[in-house]
Amino acid sequence: MEAKEFAKKYLTKVKWPRSKKATWDVEGILKNISNREFKFDLRPMKPIEGEQKGKYGSLKTGAEKIVCDLGDQLMIIDAEELHLYLIANRKRKVYLNDLSERLEWTIILQK
Repeated sequence: MEAKEFAKKYLTKVKWPRSKKATWDVEGILKNISNREFKFDLRPMKPIEGEQKGKYGSLKTGAEKIVCDLGDQLMIIDAEELHLYLIANRKRKVYLNDLSERLEWTIILQK
């Protein structure tokens, strides 16, 4: 999902990065879900192995939430919680189906 479309449909108090080097795409408050501003990573999922799609990430991201487009839904994951999970479980690769059950701060939005 494009950043402008995501911002219009799901966010209030929208702010855009001032630099092209920013490691987040849009900042705002999730409508009817939160009262706190978050920075979101909206990079699209890409083919990584065969038919699988995924995202490569960095522990140094400026984004607080990672948005994954699942077709008819969006899964929003807390970046710090994901990083802690990866370190604690010594993983470099995880599957979204597993994360929704293992991470506390996960939101599923219908498109």
